[in-house]
Amino acid sequence: MPEPLKDHVIVCGLHEEGLRTIEQMHGSGVPVVVVDDHPDRRLVRIVQGWDVPWLELDARLPETLRAAGIETAVALISVDSDDLHTLETTLLARELRPDLRIVVQIRNPAVGRAVAATGAAVLDVARLSAPSLVEACVRGGAHELELAGQRFVVATVRPPRRATLRELYGDLAPVAVEPRDDGPPVLCPGRDVSVGPGDSVTVLGSPAQLRAAGVRVARFAEPEEPAVGTTGARYGGAAAAARRAESDSSSAGFGAVRQWFAQLQRSAAQALDARLRWILVGLVALIALSTTVLHLGYREPEGEGMSVLDALYFTVETIGTVGYGDFYFRDEPTWLRIYAICLMLVGAMLATVFFALITNVLVSRQIQESLGRLRVTRLSGHVVVVGLGAIGIRVVELLVRQDLKVVVVESDEGNRYLAHAKALGVPVVAGDATQPDTLAAVHLTHARAVAVVTSNDLVNIETGLAVNDVLGDRRSDVPLVLRLFDRNLARTVERSFGFDSVRSTAALAAPWFVGAALGLDVQNTFYVADTPMLVAALTVAPGSGLDGLAMRELAASTRVVALARAHGALEYPPRRDTRFAAGDVAYLVGPYDELLAVLRTDRSREASARANPRDPGRRRP
Repeated sequence: MPEPLKDHVIVCGLHEEGLRTIEQMHGSGVPVVVVDDHPDRRLVRIVQGWDVPWLELDARLPETLRAAGIETAVALISVDSDDLHTLETTLLARELRPDLRIVVQIRNPAVGRAVAATGAAVLDVARLSAPSLVEACVRGGAHELELAGQRFVVATVRPPRRATLRELYGDLAPVAVEPRDDGPPVLCPGRDVSVGPGDSVTVLGSPAQLRAAGVRVARFAEPEEPAVGTTGARYGGAAAAARRAESDSSSAGFGAVRQWFAQLQRSAAQALDARLRWILVGLVALIALSTTVLHLGYREPEGEGMSVLDALYFTVETIGTVGYGDFYFRDEPTWLRIYAICLMLVGAMLATVFFALITNVLVSRQIQESLGRLRVTRLSGHVVVVGLGAIGIRVVELLVRQDLKVVVVESDEGNRYLAHAKALGVPVVAGDATQPDTLAAVHLTHARAVAVVTSNDLVNIETGLAVNDVLGDRRSDVPLVLRLFDRNLARTVERSFGFDSVRSTAALAAPWFVGAALGLDVQNTFYVADTPMLVAALTVAPGSGLDGLAMRELAASTRVVALARAHGALEYPPRRDTRFAAGDVAYLVGPYDELLAVLRTDRSREASARANPRDPGRRRP
């Protein structure tokens, strides 16, 4: 490197997540050094075009990290594609700089918990991006989150009349307005902005505030425990572990039995194909008919008839070819003996076919489940998930948590997550989702949503086109969500092919890495149109840029939705004249670049104050 850097961030791993992280920090003016000895060559040219230093060295070597300036760096981000490389890099960096802020991507939960114990912030791209994919699938109009222990809801609503946001929604924090003419969304608008029918308004508030404003939304997923964060919970945090242990112990009894019965019911319903149902109907009809005939026509030598129970017993005995000798037809009228012959023949035939079909269904289902292959029958209102990777299984978990029916399409018969899907009671159809026969097997035309989340961008695009072809006129009624790695490709595909929701997982996850590295504790993400919005917590340090600043002085596209005071009170929503104080935790909503601008301004003013100790600074209220 021509000049040693200072107060920079080291990024280890030049792949999609790494590129988006570098892009966001570079665009925000944060110095970056990239380290990767096996990068994606397509991305190297992009990074070099930004004049970002790149070291083609192994980050697991001490001399490499020293060459990258670890002694003067403010943070290290490792987004290597190999968990083992990330583990080695993290442990080495911790030895060289025990005080360094380290943010890493770990896919394996056990390894993640171990790395988090060293003080590093551990992030999982699948957990970070899956909620946004699920939100796009269900179109629930609501996104739940938890701030400072208080539950909040981000809701998208339609104004009932022409009025200002203040008149319609009171104290609810307006997050965005999407005009009905498909114009660009207005982010964090003022409460005096006028909206009308046809516009789409996104507001944030507590459930009580939503009810007071007359906003009713369907319940979305339970709030996720933060996977990690610079100040939030990490893998295996003590509080989270205690809650999980308490939950597990309280639900171990009745909950397990209830889950077993629910899975048994689902398996039985899926096992009953059309042939089995018709045979079962025939058997029931024959038993009912025979019970009636015997009850009315059968007479003992003494002249006594059969009770209904005796008639039912004799019918089942005859169909089952048991013949205990309790009853016989020798002394019965000719017509009844002929009926008995027909009963024995038809009953034996139906019983034989019924047991043969039952055996076939059970054996074939067991084989299919063991191999992860299953066809679904008579299913509607379900969500089809294509691809059972790390993100796919997380999407399935969140959908199941909302009590939605889910069907998975996976082409790899040796997929590592098949057993997990089976434990969730989710059927998996083995096949190529780009083929109409496979889509027909999962009853695509009766689905409520489709999520295409394989690890191959081209396969995802091809599958999305095939889904639209099969849906035909229903394509506008069935949300189609595509996962693509490249953000620019995602935008181009969405515009060119008319897809509803194309999400770049790298773009979704990058703000979490940047925020964690720079001291911004990202709490949640959600989409407004095509713009990812972040909810983040920022602690006000004494003498920092926010200390004493009024709310109205923040960036226009950033909104403080809640303020946790140092003395413990939670203010929501804070007023425009409210001023920050040291020790407060501000919860902000806005695009990631605006939030990083707030963070950068905060840090620069703090640095300026340190550089000019005689400057009295800003007047405190």
